Amino acid sequence: MFSFARQVGAGPACACPSSRVMAYALALFILVLDQGTKYWVHDFTPYGWRQPVTSFFNLVHAWNYGAAFSFLADAGGWQRVFFGVIALVVSAWIIWALRKPLPSRERWAYALILGGALGNGIDRVTRGYVVDFLDLYVGRWHWPAFNIADIGIVCGAGLLVWSAFRMRGETHE
Repeated sequence: MFSFARQVGAGPACACPSSRVMAYALALFILVLDQGTKYWVHDFTPYGWRQPVTSFFNLVHAWNYGAAFSFLADAGGWQRVFFGVIALVVSAWIIWALRKPLPSRERWAYALILGGALGNGIDRVTRGYVVDFLDLYVGRWHWPAFNIADIGIVCGAGLLVWSAFRMRGETHE
């Protein structure tokens, strides 16, 4: 497994059982929050529903049959299985990776990604699509609708990138 800390000497990696438990707890928190909010939107609002909240944010009820930004949404159905399998494989790899000693930034990043991957993976397996409900916009330009799982994945990936650049500047002592 690739670890930034072992490559650049960014400090000790922790294999403490409590840090592993906390990482799994964070992943579970993201998963439960994601599935709970999707359940509420899916079961208590009609498809296409939109509720303005601020001048730049709506709650909506949208379905995403593709990947990020609806990539391959119209591909005929094979993509649902493909992206579901990817989510499960990535989740299994992260669960395995979290068992090993990791710098805390990487551990938290992987935990965020794990919670998000499982949340969207469950949707793909159980519904055949991902429920999205957060809509940010400026004027008439709307960011593609997203959900809590997406936030976890993006924040986790961002933390990994930030960690890589931050550790790159650290020196061996």
